Amino acid sequence: MPKEITEIKETIVKSKNYWYALGRRKTAIAKVKLVKGTGKVTVNDKELAQPSRVYLEPLKVTGKDKELDIFAKVYGGGTVAQLDAIRLGIARALDKFDGELHKTLKVEGFLTRDGRMKERKKPGLKGARKAPQWAKR
Repeated sequence: MPKEITEIKETIVKSKNYWYALGRRKTAIAKVKLVKGTGKVTVNDKELAQPSRVYLEPLKVTGKDKELDIFAKVYGGGTVAQLDAIRLGIARALDKFDGELHKTLKVEGFLTRDGRMKERKKPGLKGARKAPQWAKR
């Protein structure tokens, strides 16, 4: 008769200490990580002494601006598109951090992605819509 081996596996559940989200605007993509901290903002491995208000709007509205540190990697697009991508990423990460903030963030419009993109150039035209000069007679 074979021996019965009983094993007790102990599972250790780590408390999640960061919240990750992705934000996009035009061709800019921001990968944002929120960590419990003192309110530091780090973008592309550079700590910002005076971060733009645009970044911090979702944090200020929810009152979490002094509780969480922000680490963001952003690439592509222009500066305004990058700012908006980071803001969307922060709002999405805050939503994961505390589900009760969802309604507040949604009402303020922080969870809505701006889907406007550059229109493509069409064949036979000079740009997306501009046509070559045309003479009636």
